Amino acid sequence: MAQAPSVFAFSSDGKLAITPSETSSQRDFDYLVGKWKLRNRTLKEPLTGRDDWTEFDATQELRPILLGLGNFDIFHTELDGKSFEGLTVRLFDRETRLWTIYWADSNAMKLDDGKVGSFDGHEGDFFGHEVVAGKDVIVRFHWDKNNLKAPIYSRAFSADGGRTWEWNWYSTFSPR
Repeated sequence: MAQAPSVFAFSSDGKLAITPSETSSQRDFDYLVGKWKLRNRTLKEPLTGRDDWTEFDATQELRPILLGLGNFDIFHTELDGKSFEGLTVRLFDRETRLWTIYWADSNAMKLDDGKVGSFDGHEGDFFGHEVVAGKDVIVRFHWDKNNLKAPIYSRAFSADGGRTWEWNWYSTFSPR
């Protein structure tokens, strides 16, 4: 497990308090506009201490919306022989300079509560709360656009208030 980043804290009421980076902007996700192939690697049973992974391919297409203050993408794959589709909606708040990333998929059929954060240069971190395997966790999305032709998305869970992180999803993008 990796150490926690320093871009969030807890407010007096126990909620996540996210601070935008100095470079945060509505153009942070512009590099993802278009069609992509993804190679995904996921931990089969997060937060169990097991180290069994599965890999699968997917496609994704991202389009800007709301005059460039947001975007959405559609994620397509096959899981366990069944079609699976996900939808991501990202919205930029000009006042706070923070992005919120929402996810819905063909299994859950509802938008999640969102992950909030920003890019600092070529890397972005976004945080939110979820219940995973019966545990309250902080979820961290990490975007790395150091290589614009092969950006990487990763996800981690922290069950200890952000002191340590279990990385459990990696997606490597390539143009299609």
